[in-house]
Amino acid sequence: MTILQVEDVHKEFGGLMALKNLSLSVPKGGIVSLIGPNGAGKTTLFNCITGTLPAESGIIRYAGQDISRARPHDVAAMGVARTFQHIRLFKSMTVLQNLLVGNHHRTKTGLASALLRPAWVGREEEESRQKALGTLALFKERLLPRINDRADSLSYANQRRLEIARALVSEPDLLLLDEPTAGMNPHETQGIVDLIYELKERGHTVFVIEHKMRVVMTVSDRVIVLDHGEKIAEGTPDEIATNEEVAEAYMGRRDRRVEVD
Repeated sequence: MTILQVEDVHKEFGGLMALKNLSLSVPKGGIVSLIGPNGAGKTTLFNCITGTLPAESGIIRYAGQDISRARPHDVAAMGVARTFQHIRLFKSMTVLQNLLVGNHHRTKTGLASALLRPAWVGREEEESRQKALGTLALFKERLLPRINDRADSLSYANQRRLEIARALVSEPDLLLLDEPTAGMNPHETQGIVDLIYELKERGHTVFVIEHKMRVVMTVSDRVIVLDHGEKIAEGTPDEIATNEEVAEAYMGRRDRRVEVD
């Protein structure tokens, strides 16, 4: 079953084509990696999927529904969550508060109920808090003991983890991770690899942009390769590792295997 279908999506920036009639699909319950050189259009695709940067033409379907022109909060409500290439946290808020924000669109409390505070509001707030703590437990000692720390006091790696946690607390069916291991050392990277496996076991579909080829070759069921906004290859990790067009896009020459760092 396909959870995400991209059909002939096109996006330009001032005459520069970031996505050229791109088509691809992501199967439900799988781990699909999106790779390609810098400027290939990977983050632009994520922006189009989540509604932060609507495509100019083409169709994007999530769980069979056309979300091509959907607003970001509507896409999130449908069950799609993401992280960003450049970390976007509420840095003056605590770890716990960041997760409560991530779950806000799943709650019913509005302005009037927040002011009047009927009994159900308190119950909903406690439910949200417990849900946030349960999500933070996935990150163990990295985040759970730091629930009252400001986000900007965390290490870079823990800020990355917090952004993933904020996306997860909304219980998405489809999780888009934009370079989740960027800036991490090998030990920290392995922790994210383990987390991605656990997310798959929990029923999430993971669509990940990643530059570390060792991560791509380890976690992926399928790999999709973009170059200059076009899909140039798709296949299993082994197929991609020996694809001459992919090697040329990454290293400027053919007859080489894609190097795993």
